[in-house]
Amino acid sequence: MSNLYTFSSETLSELQKFRFASARASKMQAIIYTIDKSTYEVKKESDEIFNDIDSLREELPDTSPRFILLSYPYKSDDGRLVSPLVLVYWKPPSGQEMKMLFAGAVEMFRGKAGVSKLISIEDEDEFDDIEEQLK
Repeated sequence: MSNLYTFSSETLSELQKFRFASARASKMQAIIYTIDKSTYEVKKESDEIFNDIDSLREELPDTSPRFILLSYPYKSDDGRLVSPLVLVYWKPPSGQEMKMLFAGAVEMFRGKAGVSKLISIEDEDEFDDIEEQLK
């Protein structure tokens, strides 16, 4: 793993808090993360926690990747409520320089966030099928 990317102790603490709090959530929760191009620090883009796919989609830039820590509760085929914590890797078609920056950090972020599933999304319409991708 590269030492190029950094996570502040505040970011690591917030990741852990979100992971534990989202396990008990009954509705979708998502936080958007970015990488500072000058310092290579991975950090929250804002303090906003998104509770629906549409508002999340609206916030994503068209020209730069983002990491999205997503808790998405749904009923499993046997009727249980499951709330997986996943890393959504937003990769819009443009912004090659930033794509390379994010590609180098995806596995490190995945490990720091403690998620087991990674979903790559390149088109906003793919968010419509997010539940299917979680299964």
